[in-house]
Amino acid sequence: MIDFVATFIFFFAVIDPIGTVPVFIAVTSGHDGPTKRRIALVATLVSAAILVFFVVAGEVILDAIGIPLSAFQIAGGIVLFLFALSMIFGESKPDEEVKMATKASELAIFPLAVPSIASPGAMLGAVLQTENTRVSLVQQVQVTATMLAVLLVALVLMLGAGLVHRFIGSGGASVISRVMGLILASVAVASVLAGITAYFGL
Repeated sequence: MIDFVATFIFFFAVIDPIGTVPVFIAVTSGHDGPTKRRIALVATLVSAAILVFFVVAGEVILDAIGIPLSAFQIAGGIVLFLFALSMIFGESKPDEEVKMATKASELAIFPLAVPSIASPGAMLGAVLQTENTRVSLVQQVQVTATMLAVLLVALVLMLGAGLVHRFIGSGGASVISRVMGLILASVAVASVLAGITAYFGL
């Protein structure tokens, strides 16, 4: 049995559903209600497909090219840490991805599905949270279900984006994104330490 709360918080940090709301509002501002709902649904489904692919095939791909999972843990932790730092000190996720929206032709795919929902951090997290040597098949299913639950939260927030944005504002979304970045930085450090421990057999 996995720790559902810890896993949920981890994926909530890397996916950042609240930070997606301002991005969604920006890219769908010129569309009517039914189109907005369709874009939200497609973006969520595409994100789910991408992240489930990394759960299923991520470690297989690593094995095929001869990369030990401990090395991926260390590298993934470093990348997650840099990603977290960009959330804390750099432009927040909403600010950065709203700029991308002006160049998007397929809004549901870019920037909503990738990189807003299925972010690089979420892809790495999907692999790290479902290691075959550490996590049983049942636990991998539980992790995947928890990840999909976070995506469902993202879908609900996008469908109610107007209300959410009026309640927290762009500033609120930015603050929450930075807090999630701090949590993610802690998770990244733990991943690096676990990778070093496994690699050197400490």
